[in-house]
Amino acid sequence: MFTMSKRLWFQLHGWFSLPVWVLFCFICVTGTVSVISHELTWLTNSEARANNPNDLPALGVDQVINSVEKAYPTADVMSVLTYEPYLVNAVIFTDTDKPYAVAYVNQYTGEVQAVNDTISFIEFMRTLHGWLFFPWQEGYSVGYYLVSAMAFVLLGALVTGLVIYKNFWRAFSQPKLRFNQGRKTFLKDLHTLSGVWSIWFMAVMALTGLWYLVQAIMWHNEIDIEEHAPLVAVSTLPADKQTPPTDLKAALAITKEKYPDFKPSYVMLPEHNRGMFNIMGSGDTIFYDNYAYSTSINPWTGEIAASKSPETMSGLLTLSHIADPLHYGNIGGLWTKVIWFIFGLILSGMSITGFMMYAAKLVNNKPVKARQSAPVNNVQEAN
Repeated sequence: MFTMSKRLWFQLHGWFSLPVWVLFCFICVTGTVSVISHELTWLTNSEARANNPNDLPALGVDQVINSVEKAYPTADVMSVLTYEPYLVNAVIFTDTDKPYAVAYVNQYTGEVQAVNDTISFIEFMRTLHGWLFFPWQEGYSVGYYLVSAMAFVLLGALVTGLVIYKNFWRAFSQPKLRFNQGRKTFLKDLHTLSGVWSIWFMAVMALTGLWYLVQAIMWHNEIDIEEHAPLVAVSTLPADKQTPPTDLKAALAITKEKYPDFKPSYVMLPEHNRGMFNIMGSGDTIFYDNYAYSTSINPWTGEIAASKSPETMSGLLTLSHIADPLHYGNIGGLWTKVIWFIFGLILSGMSITGFMMYAAKLVNNKPVKARQSAPVNNVQEAN
């Protein structure tokens, strides 16, 4: 029966880590920054802060849109994004001189604090981490596949690492970090200690990464996890052009009536007379993302044409809506973000220490004759 030696396991562990360590480290670093991208935006961009010194209640999404339409009378508002309470609402619109623009609206004062025509830092980091800014073509992105495939590397490094260090649990009760026994010993202790304490984190990242890969394959093959938003039937449209009787305020009230704990995160307005109000948000569940609850409201009848909540989700749809909170650590607000950020830094550091250890081992395993002749050859070349 074939058995693998510890040395072979060590080499396998290195093969999982070394060849792609640069890409893997880059993905780890960008993901770590993405975890706190909202907080970094608040810290570095004063125009994105939703200051509320008078402790005012938040305006409704319809009132936020009214603020933009008042400042830009010819604007055509498409959608509204709601973030944390300390960040402004983002109103996406077009205008005669703006093919694409995002208005930063303070949801407490109604003030339009800025208008940008580029993506935000939050979107930039998520895109850089998620698919490396590779374009999407025919339902897939090469970058998305590259990033998702790193889940195999992480899972392989985790499994082989546990096989190499069989008594890894001792690092929990007897952590060891030797500073005075040379660089090699210090790197080994640091890498081992970081890896043991990060087992849970690596498992979460690997499993969610594998799901992202499965999701990409399904997108590529046009297998829908979630149904598309419905359209108003042509037969029900009025013969003469008129304004739909149900406005956004009423649509939000209908959604709130269906889901009492509903908090809107994304609102898309009808793009044409067959379009509906598509409203997405969060509820009282912590393991689901901010789009787990949704309704499609018919503006002509005020009826809910389609709806979704955790209770009505299929298994695949549930995975789709819990993957992001687990991957980015926003299941418990700021505190879990801080934990995910710290372990993201540890994982990024492990990719570097692992490379340094394996590279040093390759140098040490080089034939003695080759190492001894190298300086002589260099001198001869210099002459």
